[in-house]
Amino acid sequence: MKIENLTIKKARELLDKKEISTKELIEYYLKNIEAKNKDLNAYLEVYEDVLGQAEEAQKIIDSGNAKDLTGIPLAIKDNILIKGRKASAASKILENYTATYDATVIEKLKKEGVVFLGRTNMDEFAMGGSTENSSFGVTKNPHDTARVAGGSSGGSAVAVAADMALGALGSDTGGSVREPASFCGVIGFKPTYGVVSRYGLMAMGSSLDCIGPIAKTVGDTEIIFDNIKGKDKMDSTSITPPTPLTLRGEPNKKIGVPYHILDQGGISPEVKKNFEESIKKMQDLGYEIQDIKLENIDKSLAVYYIIMPAEVSSNMARFDGVKYGLREEGANLLEVYKNTRGLGFGKEVRRRIILGTYVLSSGYYDAYYAKAMSAREVLRDEFKKAFEQVDAILTPTTPAPAWKIGEKSNPLEAYLADIFTVTANIVGVPAISLPSGFTPNNLPLGVQLMAPHMREDILFKIGKSFLKENS
Repeated sequence: MKIENLTIKKARELLDKKEISTKELIEYYLKNIEAKNKDLNAYLEVYEDVLGQAEEAQKIIDSGNAKDLTGIPLAIKDNILIKGRKASAASKILENYTATYDATVIEKLKKEGVVFLGRTNMDEFAMGGSTENSSFGVTKNPHDTARVAGGSSGGSAVAVAADMALGALGSDTGGSVREPASFCGVIGFKPTYGVVSRYGLMAMGSSLDCIGPIAKTVGDTEIIFDNIKGKDKMDSTSITPPTPLTLRGEPNKKIGVPYHILDQGGISPEVKKNFEESIKKMQDLGYEIQDIKLENIDKSLAVYYIIMPAEVSSNMARFDGVKYGLREEGANLLEVYKNTRGLGFGKEVRRRIILGTYVLSSGYYDAYYAKAMSAREVLRDEFKKAFEQVDAILTPTTPAPAWKIGEKSNPLEAYLADIFTVTANIVGVPAISLPSGFTPNNLPLGVQLMAPHMREDILFKIGKSFLKENS
């Protein structure tokens, strides 16, 4: 039988009805990886024991104890730890590092009987929005291999988009799950900060980082999310998600659109046109569109690029040539630090460490970091007030479609691609990127929905409606 374009939900049905075996399912994806990965560079490593994992999953299915994800092949971003396997965060400094424990999300997925296909490429330490900053080569967009896949979870998005995995895990600090999902035409979901444990995720910006799923349907995204969420004693920032509520005032479902942010420069005509069409589609589905004002949302990018590098500066201090990873010898300890970090870190990582150290330094802390943290609170209050009026907020996911590899050599140009996504991380709310169409030259476009804290259910409900998925 044909396996192409399966969803997790459909694969579950076929596996449980014994219409397909886990071995047949996994072999299909391994064959696709073998045929496509050389060109796309989505996987940094395909695990040698994948078929062995499939056999173990088949035993669970045969015993009648299969769960949602038993036997389902997933790809894992290279900054999420799996015990006994390499985890390099696409950096030379951790090129040969082997994880000594499982991330909490991995522990949960192992209990489900998931088959881990391999680790996916990314921007080094998740710093970037294009997967051009990997130490192990650029990941290419399957819709046009001359273009970027987005980032930093580019490998995970491409693995799903190119049918090299049924789903994947990425991490999202300022849009790193949603942006590549938009560029590759799949679904990318960032949960409420703290609803999914960060234990075992290599930290970039600790107050911003979220692990989130990438999949072909909203339903599949929800299945993965439901199986990785929950409070974790190993992560003090984790929280218990509440029981889902209902949408406010159904059937008068309200979606807020901050039209004023579309007037700023840098948004491509294709994105604007597609966004207008998406608004019309929402109205046709019975949603009420309301113009909302988020007075300080234009400050989000500046706030993000102060808070994030500051946290990067702190988190990267552990990579020093002493504790683990690469070590370059020197005449004294300071030289060891300099040599190791100079050789091990790429340009973008070094750039963000320098920026972060600067904004935290004596004399500049109050001028930059303290002000950014105050602005963060103002943004949180604005969103709280906005969600008193509407159930969700709709924006484009990115200001333009995927750019050509090497086109944005100026870092500031690349940073501007995060303009719509960073705010959800700053204020901690859940957000999802939904495929919304294509440009005239067939590049995918996406729209983003944001909902109040711990109201992931709103995003799943509207997302399924928008994409005409059966619940």
